[in-house]
Amino acid sequence: MLFYDSGNPAPNPRRVRIFAAEKGIELPSKDVSIIQREQKSDEYLKINPRGQTPALETDDGDVITESVAICRYLEALHSDPPMFGTTPLEIAHVDQWCRRVEMILMTPIGAVWVHTHPFTAKIPGRMPEYGEAARPRVEEAFRFFDASLEGREFLATDSYTMADILLLTTMDFASFVGCGAPEDCAALHAWHQHVSARPSA
Repeated sequence: MLFYDSGNPAPNPRRVRIFAAEKGIELPSKDVSIIQREQKSDEYLKINPRGQTPALETDDGDVITESVAICRYLEALHSDPPMFGTTPLEIAHVDQWCRRVEMILMTPIGAVWVHTHPFTAKIPGRMPEYGEAARPRVEEAFRFFDASLEGREFLATDSYTMADILLLTTMDFASFVGCGAPEDCAALHAWHQHVSARPSA
């Protein structure tokens, strides 16, 4: 098994690293430098034609891309501790919150990142006005998660799950991009401090 990784601030490979650490899984890895655009090299495009990290090459040569799919695969191989819920209701809640993080929060953060950040300045077709217009949607999303975390230790269930990993990595990436959570989101920041103290983070 070989994990194609990229260092921080890339949020998606970090999701898998945190997940594997929570499971106690040691993943042999190969670094793919985004700064040097190694993810767009001919060699790596044979691994993932989308030119993105992470990717996981299994022992039999299959390749899994997309961070949540990789974690689902690892969960099936290593069920303890469960990170996607155990009961039908918990599993549904974890999936629900994973989708909400990606659709409600990560989508506008991605727009700010691609269309306004200096690191992405050479991407063709950038529309800075579109990126700036996404900033209020990022704030609105953070306030939604802040309200959702009121009185809760974790996002989806009573245990730390994949949903928490997605929110943690997305929140940290937003800070790097320059559209972090509002300071008055007290429940969200308390949750973030709590989960950031975990060794896996």
